[in-house]
Amino acid sequence: MTQTYQQTPQGNINSGFGYRSTADEVLSGIDLSGKLALVTGGYSGLGLETTRALVKAGAQVVVPARRPDTAKEALAGIENVEVDELDLSDLDSVRAFAQRFLDSGRSIDLAILNAGIMACPETRVGPGWELQFATNHLGHYTLINLLWPALKANGGARVVATSSTGHHLSPIRWDNLNFEGNYHKFEAYGQSKTANALFAVELDRLGAEHGVRAFAVHPGGILTPLQRHMPKEEMIALKWISEDGETVNEAFKTPEQGAATQVWAATSPQLEGKGGAYCEDCNIAEPFDPDKRSVGVKDYAIDPEQAQRLWKLSAELTGADLSKL
Repeated sequence: MTQTYQQTPQGNINSGFGYRSTADEVLSGIDLSGKLALVTGGYSGLGLETTRALVKAGAQVVVPARRPDTAKEALAGIENVEVDELDLSDLDSVRAFAQRFLDSGRSIDLAILNAGIMACPETRVGPGWELQFATNHLGHYTLINLLWPALKANGGARVVATSSTGHHLSPIRWDNLNFEGNYHKFEAYGQSKTANALFAVELDRLGAEHGVRAFAVHPGGILTPLQRHMPKEEMIALKWISEDGETVNEAFKTPEQGAATQVWAATSPQLEGKGGAYCEDCNIAEPFDPDKRSVGVKDYAIDPEQAQRLWKLSAELTGADLSKL
């Protein structure tokens, strides 16, 4: 008898880890020998720390990269890592990578959708898609749909979508998805991070019966190359760095700490049988509280109806839809 699917409710599960936990700490005692992990953007910032920690725990890691030569240089000296080419903003590149991987005949145990862009100038790709939505959401949506046979092949997998507290900045703009005539770089970023969270909700619903569970995570505030499109003056105005540009806001995490939540979500036995939840600080996040504005998840980012609507729209835009398989 098929069990009725239930999305995991939001709320602290007392994981024993927290804000300053590192990826190595959450992986302590977890053996990933024989496991294959896919980490998009796993060669820069918290992605690099994610790759390092997974390899240290015994995993084989595949790192699809827009700049393969740069990735190979960054990952030099780390064993059991394989780099391949993938540009998430180009669906032909996504399809080509997915086919190469499927042709290898391997299964995927963990997929961490870490790559992303933030607050970039207005840019259009494909048939006019806004770049942040196209890269952060549509590229990853297409990738996971095409890799579906490899995800369910070995009894299931964990998929982690790297969202952000930035989702607080915007729900899905159903009436103007591409910010045509009204571009705002942070709101567009926020929409893409809401899309990441909703993607995890619907993927978990579709995948649970196959053993494929999905989570979204907010890694925390971390200064990495993600901020490359932001001028120094803007980061000073936001109080992310000091006026001399030399000191980082003490509330920010290190890359090792920033990698912890997505590694925890991908591997923790505490999440066995759970899915569709938004996580932060190595725990399942609480619902958004207006008195604690920088934490928690907004209702619209975990709404199953909006998740299904976004999935249907994404399928129409990309032509990929594992729910039809």
